[in-house]
Amino acid sequence: MASANLPAEHRALVLDTIEDGFHVKKVATPQPGLGNAIVWIEAAAIISYHREVYNGGRNYVFPKPLVGGLSAVGRIAAVGPDATVLKPGQLVYVDCVIHGRDNPDDTFLLAIYEGVTEGARKLSHGVWRDGCFAEYAKMPLENCYPLDEARLCAGLGYTVQDLVYINYLLVPFGGLRDIRVEPGETVVICPATGGYGGAGVQVAVSMGARVIAMGRNEKELARLKEYVLNSTPNASIETVKMTGDEMTDAAALKVLGPIDAMLDFSPPQASQSPHIKSALWAMRRGGRVSLMGLNENIMISPFMVIGKNISFKGKLMYEREDILLFIKMLESGLFPRGKNLVDTKVFKLEDWKEALDMGAEHTGLGKSVIFAP
Repeated sequence: MASANLPAEHRALVLDTIEDGFHVKKVATPQPGLGNAIVWIEAAAIISYHREVYNGGRNYVFPKPLVGGLSAVGRIAAVGPDATVLKPGQLVYVDCVIHGRDNPDDTFLLAIYEGVTEGARKLSHGVWRDGCFAEYAKMPLENCYPLDEARLCAGLGYTVQDLVYINYLLVPFGGLRDIRVEPGETVVICPATGGYGGAGVQVAVSMGARVIAMGRNEKELARLKEYVLNSTPNASIETVKMTGDEMTDAAALKVLGPIDAMLDFSPPQASQSPHIKSALWAMRRGGRVSLMGLNENIMISPFMVIGKNISFKGKLMYEREDILLFIKMLESGLFPRGKNLVDTKVFKLEDWKEALDMGAEHTGLGKSVIFAP
């Protein structure tokens, strides 16, 4: 039965084939039912590699045709009869990580990656196929997280569009929480000059850690440090330029060490970079490494890793508990306020080519690109 409060159709950015690219189309508006909410999308996240995903540059497997997108911020438009907290008009963060309800191991990323299990493929090709590049989106109830609009917008000075930056900040928060980073610990984040690495620097600082940001781009490292200190004057942050030489970079890190933990976001093109090995040379006994990137060159002498009790943990995104805690931190004012947090570029659905290009270019700490459907 159709909801009287929803239009019969709405505008969405639809990808029929990789070759044809996106088209703005009128599509049937989804309807509320058991276990879901219909969200009116105010701002949909565009990540730095969305262009590569949807033009075939990255070998991500997902169903087609589909409505593109990932996470978003919007308002509840309608809910099914089993919703107990979510109400129409409520501002929510819409998360892109979807788990099977009867098997949480069936996990996929909304509208960009179908997952690796049969259960994940069933869900990503079926009931949870479409993303948030649209005026309306159907989402699992558990993927809609209430936001205290009065506190975040009126109190702390964020706009609804700025809140989409949660999409970037959550990922390193999940990795840092997974290896139990504590206030006062020294954390290496590398590479720190991209979208997720830069966000990781801000998150680690907000968690009370001392940060060593590594990267190849000296100009961006300098901007990153200045940006952090301008918004968080008491932050403890150092930068190290990566040379590509394992022992040269290890020596630079030892001067600033000992290192307690490391968070890695290696992109595919840096899969052979030796920076993880460099950090291991400067790591204390009991050090921890969170692997959230695609680095294949991670091991130094096994005897050193064993002798120093160094642990490695792979991490895909974050857990539900991480999201809830992160939102509490944001609402508590532990992050830079208002425009000190993020510079957001806004695009219409019709301008999708320029938007995806900007997503690839406007990346790094404090930078976000969105669609405002």
